[in-house]
Amino acid sequence: MLDITYPPVIVAAKAAFRVLGQRFDLTGTEHVPKSGGVLLAVNHIGYVDFIYGGLAANPSGRKVRFMAKREIFDHPLGGPFMRSLHHIEVDRGAGTASFTQAVDFLRRGEAVGIFPEATISRSFELKEFKSGAIRIAAEAGVPVVPVILWGTHRMLTKDHPKDFSRGKTIAIRCGEQMRFTGEDPVAETAALRSVMADLLDATIRSYPAAEQPPGSWWLPASYGGSAPTPDEAEQLDVEERKARAARRAAKRAQASD
Repeated sequence: MLDITYPPVIVAAKAAFRVLGQRFDLTGTEHVPKSGGVLLAVNHIGYVDFIYGGLAANPSGRKVRFMAKREIFDHPLGGPFMRSLHHIEVDRGAGTASFTQAVDFLRRGEAVGIFPEATISRSFELKEFKSGAIRIAAEAGVPVVPVILWGTHRMLTKDHPKDFSRGKTIAIRCGEQMRFTGEDPVAETAALRSVMADLLDATIRSYPAAEQPPGSWWLPASYGGSAPTPDEAEQLDVEERKARAARRAAKRAQASD
């Protein structure tokens, strides 16, 4: 696959990491194969996760094609940029096209990234997973590498102001490859989530204590932080969806006037 935009973007991103004085804690990146199709299943805690999630494959020399929501592709600037990187557009109302494209990319030997939670977790713990990762990997006959990010949400996430101050640690932890048959997507999705939950726990516990003191908004409530609990976060998600639906309805009403 011809990449014109991706290489300079990687160079620019690494330069930005240095400017921001970020420290990286990468473990398990050897589990990402250097060739052949592979699906990276990444937790979702902030708006810059697709940038840092791609670093999981960087030591293996891979470029990751992330599956991202259609709204990003609809943006006049974001759309052309995302397409130039060969990322995959996901229409949540009709996911057949994105499923087919992801399987095609994987069969052609590409590395594809997916967020099984489908949206950012306000609690910073794992939300329930969609079964798409399992179904895509099984159909393409490729392994899944679970990937956990931690620290990216401190820069840019829902309900909090952006903070690109220097000196943050970014943890990226990759688990061992997993193979799925697709015969029981529900059970296999639960197995993937369980592995990623253990990885997330280990990542949070090994993160520098000085950077996440008790009460920190970016630390889950179950770890002594002030982030919403999963139940509270789900209620915030419900309210957000209602507000979004109301805005769409208002636009449609205005257009029909």
